[in-house]
Amino acid sequence: MAERRRYELDELTVRPGTYFNPQTEVLIVVDDSPEMDAEIFDMEEFEGAEWVLISDESPVDEHRRDELLEAFQVAHHPTARTPDPEAEDDSEDEPDELEPDEEEPEHH
Repeated sequence: MAERRRYELDELTVRPGTYFNPQTEVLIVVDDSPEMDAEIFDMEEFEGAEWVLISDESPVDEHRRDELLEAFQVAHHPTARTPDPEAEDDSEDEPDELEPDEEEPEHH
């Protein structure tokens, strides 16, 4: 299994890549290829700002993003892990019974 690489926020902002935070379910794409005219940031309006929102839109190829997420999930799926031979198995030989889903009343 491929080793999972973990980064703190301050580390990933200086390293291009696609990152996902499992607690917040936020995906961050760091792309260091664009060039901006630095003169526009010399204005007082931007003084002291570390980050400036360029757009609310996400300039990401959604199909390619989904492919990357799926590839990561396949490579890191829990069933792909090697079981720990030292771990105790507390389960019984009988499978757990599933509870039926509660049906919601239909609204007309």
